[in-house]
Amino acid sequence: MAFTHGYAANGDLRMYYEVHGHPRAGEPPLLLIPGGGSSIETNFAGLIPALLAESLQVIAVDEEGHGRTAATGRPLTAENSADDVKAVMDELNVDTVDVLGFSAGGHTALALAMRHPASVRCLIAASTFVSRDAVSDEFWDGMAKATLDEMPEVYKDADRRLNPEPGHLERMFELDRQRILTFVGWPDADLQRITARTLVLSADRDVISAEHSVRMARIIPGARLMIVPGSHGDYLGELAASGGDLRAMRTAVPYLLRFLEE
Repeated sequence: MAFTHGYAANGDLRMYYEVHGHPRAGEPPLLLIPGGGSSIETNFAGLIPALLAESLQVIAVDEEGHGRTAATGRPLTAENSADDVKAVMDELNVDTVDVLGFSAGGHTALALAMRHPASVRCLIAASTFVSRDAVSDEFWDGMAKATLDEMPEVYKDADRRLNPEPGHLERMFELDRQRILTFVGWPDADLQRITARTLVLSADRDVISAEHSVRMARIIPGARLMIVPGSHGDYLGELAASGGDLRAMRTAVPYLLRFLEE
C-alpha cells in the first residue's frame, strides 16, 4: 500500500502529514485531524487500515505540538491549525478534501470548512462542539484546574516515544488546555455559511451532550446527524477511549462510508 509523509510550512509551523493509499479518480482524499493530546498514531491507527481496505486515500496530520509537529511560539487555535492544514493541501497539490476532525480536531475541521469553503467537500465533525454550553460547568472548572497527571497514560507514552526531550509533553498539555479554555465558539451566522456536506457525529455517552449535537446539525445547512452507542472516540478506534477494542469502530465505519459516498 502506498505511503508517503513529510512536512508543510505555514510561517514558522511545519505540519507533519502522512498520505496513505492511492488517489481515486474524481474523489477527494479523506483528511483526518486528531483530538487534543492525541496524534495520528493514538487516534487513527485502527481507523486508517479500515479506510484503506475500502480503497480510500487518506491524509492524516499532527497538529501543532503533537506527534511529529513541533510547537512554535503562537497559540494553538482552530483557525491557526486550519491554515496549517490548508498548507498541507497546497504542498500536496490537493484542491479539495473530505475532512474528519475528532474532538478538538473537530474545531480545526469546522474552521477549515468556514475559512476555506472551496477546499472541503464533506465535513465530519466528530465528538466536537461549537459553543461553550455544549458541556457542563464542571467540565470548564475541571479544565481550569487540570494537571498533566490527569492526561491518559496512552497519550503520555506515545508522546514520550516520539519526543523524549524534557518539557515536550508539558508543552503539549498546556497548548491543549489553553486551546479549550480560550475557545469562545462560533456565532450561528458563521456556521450557517458552511457549504460542505456535513455529518455531526457523536456518541450517546460522549463528553458533548446529545442535545448539543442535535443543535449543531440544525444550525449547519443540510447537516446530517449520527449518534452512536459508545463514548468519546471509541467509535473511531481512538486508543484512550477504545483501549484497542475496535468493535465499535467497525460498526461505525460503514455509516461513515455511506455518508461520504452519498
